[in-house]
Amino acid sequence: MTLYAALIYGAELDPGDGPSRAMSADYTEFGTAAAAVIRGGQALYPTSTATTVRVVGGKGGDVVTTDGPYAETKEVLNGFYLLECADLDEAIATAARIPGAWHGAVEVRPVVRFG
Repeated sequence: MTLYAALIYGAELDPGDGPSRAMSADYTEFGTAAAAVIRGGQALYPTSTATTVRVVGGKGGDVVTTDGPYAETKEVLNGFYLLECADLDEAIATAARIPGAWHGAVEVRPVVRFG
């Protein structure tokens, strides 16, 4: 079994907004239906809460922080799931059932396991 990251992109959401609360039922339903393959996941706060960290000059260099996300984009990373699936086809089929895929996009990527 391979572990896949399902990265959920869409319009900027605020967890307290009405549309976000309305999607909660859909996510609860997905979580129940896909429980056998979900190994983790979380929603993320809006990009206004992000801090980007860079180390200038490589290891041991100066730490530089910037308020906001790494890149300004129309669609933002709103959350993720870790899915353990038999293959990419199963991961894609599962990702297509994530509510964020209905109004945005879900990027599916295999996870490198170290050790």
